[in-house]
Amino acid sequence: MSTYPVITLRPADGVAVARGAIEPGMPVADGVAAAERIPAGHKVAVRAHRAGEPVTKYGQIIGFAKDDIAAGRHVHVHNLGMGEFARDYAFGVDARPTHLVTPPATFQGIRRPDGRVATRNYVGILTSVNCSAHVADLIADAFRRHPILGLDPLAPYPNVDGVVALTHKTGCGMAMGEPLRLLRRTLAGYARHVNFSHIVMIGLGCEVNQIGAFLEEQGLGDRIRSMNIQSLGGTRKTVEAGIAFVKDILAEANVVRREPVPASELIVALQCGGSDGYSGVSANPALGIASDLVVRNGGTVILSETTETYGAEHLFTRRAVSPEVGQKLVDLMHWWEEYTRKEGSEIDANPSPGNKAGGLTTILEKSLGAMAKAGSTNLVDVLRYADPVTAKGFVFMDTPGYDPVSATGQVAGGANLVCFTTGRGSVFGCKPSPSIKIATNSAMYRRLEEDMDVNCGTILDGEESVEQAGRRIFDLILRVAGGERTKSEQFDFGSSEFAPWQIGATV
Repeated sequence: MSTYPVITLRPADGVAVARGAIEPGMPVADGVAAAERIPAGHKVAVRAHRAGEPVTKYGQIIGFAKDDIAAGRHVHVHNLGMGEFARDYAFGVDARPTHLVTPPATFQGIRRPDGRVATRNYVGILTSVNCSAHVADLIADAFRRHPILGLDPLAPYPNVDGVVALTHKTGCGMAMGEPLRLLRRTLAGYARHVNFSHIVMIGLGCEVNQIGAFLEEQGLGDRIRSMNIQSLGGTRKTVEAGIAFVKDILAEANVVRREPVPASELIVALQCGGSDGYSGVSANPALGIASDLVVRNGGTVILSETTETYGAEHLFTRRAVSPEVGQKLVDLMHWWEEYTRKEGSEIDANPSPGNKAGGLTTILEKSLGAMAKAGSTNLVDVLRYADPVTAKGFVFMDTPGYDPVSATGQVAGGANLVCFTTGRGSVFGCKPSPSIKIATNSAMYRRLEEDMDVNCGTILDGEESVEQAGRRIFDLILRVAGGERTKSEQFDFGSSEFAPWQIGATV
């Protein structure tokens, strides 16, 4: 560990990250003292930069000096900005064989009749349109546990994790093209999800997203029990029918058992939210170690948040298994450039106010830290939002950077577990898949300990290495996949966070 109160990620970097608040005059590098107060997690210049000169962190460009920056100065939004620079995509030059662990690690999973493996066992209530959302909620409420009141309608069914209604804000007033296809792809992914034993879908009757057309398009006729409020005669009759259906199938849903299954059955969604200046230093690289262990044990990890990979995509294209896979990622970046331009925005608007308060400055910096979650293995596939994930290894799925929307797409793709890093303290769940929350720093972990599952602030505190923390995360992944409840599950998070990506006009 450095004798200075900073973290230097690469010897040639022009900036270092403050471990804690640095006061003026404190040494930060050989012959360099802080010229002003540097907040915890923020950057300090360890050498001088001329205006227009690139500034590096992680050994990569994170932006360009807006003005001359003297050594020891605070480097943030006031003096660091975006700029154009060439990226060498070099498809596949860094791709290497992945050495699999033999035999693989195991966890206590639920083997479904079709051979797939679940990590949880829910009954799901989906809606075709927002107009049926309240009815879906009323059905689920009939089976909600109330531990304070001592009420548990599911007590006779200990192997059922819950009855969950996943509602959304669209399904009508929308174009019949890509917006509807994307919604249906998302709903179909949840309808097929291995963590659901049974699905009932509630519609109103007159919506654009007609249930009959949806079932036919997605080939789900024998998977879903559907109900239509207008045809059944209104709210009360539909709620009664929905409750009766769930009661009829609970005994069947309960007939599952956990058994040892290989870690190759894991499909892990990688997320970060409420990021800070430590995210790319502690939690994200530690999760990257865990991701490599998942892949080396034959499993799959899904990185998403395309807007939070922008500017660092060339590091992934170099790990692509083929030029075609690498080009798919480049094409996504061009689509987002055009999409944000058309909407009167820009990709660099992505770092949120909380991100910036935590020390992140540009999307380049955020992307370089965020991509660490994916570890070091080959990029094997690039998918559209909510596409089924079929490849083993590291997969990229196109999603926005907004966490609930991004995670919804990943779970629709088949993720049966979510790992979510956070520096500012995001509280999040994602039914039907359990969500592991990973803190970047000890101060936040202690403050939000009831919501955090893992503290990676131990890396910053010098108590363990990135590799040790990553192995600790991997061990927890196996336990959670085997039934251990996460903090977000204990608070019953995960239904309100269902948020399909809405594109196109609302009419």
